[in-house]
Amino acid sequence: MNCGYVAFIGQPNVGKSTLMNHLLGQKISITSRKPQTTRHQILGIKTTDKGQAIFMDTPGMHESSKKAFNRYLNKTADTTLLGVDLVVWLIDSLAWQDYDEVIFKKLERANIPVILAVNKIDRVKNKQAMLAFFADAQKKFPFKEIVPISALKQTNLDLLDNLIMQLLPEGNIIYPADQITDRPERFLVAEIIREKLTRRLGDELPYALTVEIEKFEELPHITKIYALIWVERETQKNIVIGKQGEFLKSIGMEARKDIEALIDSKVYLQLWVKVKSGWSDNERALQSLGFKE
Repeated sequence: MNCGYVAFIGQPNVGKSTLMNHLLGQKISITSRKPQTTRHQILGIKTTDKGQAIFMDTPGMHESSKKAFNRYLNKTADTTLLGVDLVVWLIDSLAWQDYDEVIFKKLERANIPVILAVNKIDRVKNKQAMLAFFADAQKKFPFKEIVPISALKQTNLDLLDNLIMQLLPEGNIIYPADQITDRPERFLVAEIIREKLTRRLGDELPYALTVEIEKFEELPHITKIYALIWVERETQKNIVIGKQGEFLKSIGMEARKDIEALIDSKVYLQLWVKVKSGWSDNERALQSLGFKE
């Protein structure tokens, strides 16, 4: 059998989380159209009769920032290359971006087999341009394979899945065959709530909030969950709550449905919104909210 760790890397919003969810056949990572939705390194574990692939979804690689939160995201993305057996580099266009040169250098230093997966290929009409790009890519870096895919429409995902398993080293499985992630239910519940907020709020506010599960109580016929939504300013708190609490109520209803499907239990969900000024640029606040290296 083959077994190993597979890192999904790439710039923000290229579809890494969507790809991992579809390869697993189950939603583990939250998704939205906003870049930098993924904040933590999340393992998705797929076990078949051929072996076990341990997928690692990570924040997008992007240029450095002075803000503590962005430094945390960059460090999380960079350290993914340590100790993995295979890299799947996801891009979403037939053109190299400026920061891709930095990724090339990181991959050269890491000396790990790399598959280049070109996502959103359903949007490409000029097949000759696609073939020319693939030829140029092979000159720039010794990719093991170059695969055109559509993560959303699941185009060529079976091909990619087979290539990944073939390129992993031989070995016994690491995780139990029925385990699909390394993250506890509390973490996944917090991420579901954050996904609903990220999808419904404007462009800036999702980056100024985080979700913390204060209490997770499993009773015989119901699970009671109490969650805090932390924002940085009082004005943001008012937006998240909405007029007469209607926005927060609708977020709770949407999240509760997904949580019940996740944990297979009836759920009572209580949401509060609190202000923690400057949490995203405070190392100690980040640690207290679960952003630990």
